[in-house]
Amino acid sequence: MDGIINVYKEAGFTSHDVVAKLRGILHQKKIGHTGTLDPAATGVLPVCLGKATKVCELLTDKDKTYQAVCKLGVVTDTQDMTGEILKETPTHGLTEEEICRTVASFQGDSLQLPPMYSALKVDGRKLYELAREGKEVERKPRPIRISNIEIRQMALEEQTFTMEVTCSKGTYIRTLCHDIGQKLGVGAAMQSLVRTRVADFFISDAMTLDTISNLFEGQKERFMEKIRPIDSLFPAYPRLMIKAEYARKLANGNILYDDYLQPYQREDTEQTERLSGESREEEKYLIYDENGEFKAIYRRSNRDFTVIKMF
Repeated sequence: MDGIINVYKEAGFTSHDVVAKLRGILHQKKIGHTGTLDPAATGVLPVCLGKATKVCELLTDKDKTYQAVCKLGVVTDTQDMTGEILKETPTHGLTEEEICRTVASFQGDSLQLPPMYSALKVDGRKLYELAREGKEVERKPRPIRISNIEIRQMALEEQTFTMEVTCSKGTYIRTLCHDIGQKLGVGAAMQSLVRTRVADFFISDAMTLDTISNLFEGQKERFMEKIRPIDSLFPAYPRLMIKAEYARKLANGNILYDDYLQPYQREDTEQTERLSGESREEEKYLIYDENGEFKAIYRRSNRDFTVIKMF
């Protein structure tokens, strides 16, 4: 099977656990996930099957949306409530207005210091391995972008608030909670985390491993309908189809030329115009074989098409 399946990762599983279990359920070895979720976190985890594993990195780079509960007045070694409490501070002086203003200040581009309890590697070792040995090493802040951050619920009597965050690759929500607490002067740690979206994969469509297993065993056709085709990840790319006499050129990943190609759908006049007219520099195209099966992404420069990735 080739494509992407939207998995709902349940608490207690690592992303690698999900992949391992899916290999057993689907009887397929070539499976890869698209971005780590902490074991305690839940939510959307797109998983790539077969040839789609070639686009795992692409999905890892996409913006994501999270819903996080932040606990005020506490600092932990892991920056979430699974860790050891290092410090507690009263929060009775905080107001809703102050919290809202502080949270909003994190929207935009900034630099974030990765936490010690993370899978990033320094000199070949994962940071969390060093942290468990009681070691702390120097880390370099990394650029992140928070495109939207909003408070969804406030519970000052419980010292918590819930926020929705849409952010770039590499953003640690645990660290965001920690940094908000530092700016408020009382400390904070992440209490819970749900990933509600990765690109256009939404939590409303995500399936648990049990659901996937039941569908695969009992309703195979319905299960197959749940697998997103690879080319659906690139809706903005124009589509072209190889002419039958040049099929081998495409199969070998050779350079293609205008006269090798035709519109993917013959009634698609927009594609015809794009093929015959002047192209934008470095424009990317989805290329299909003579039978209409998606095969590759090519980059067009002038009238030459060079392969980016074959499927």
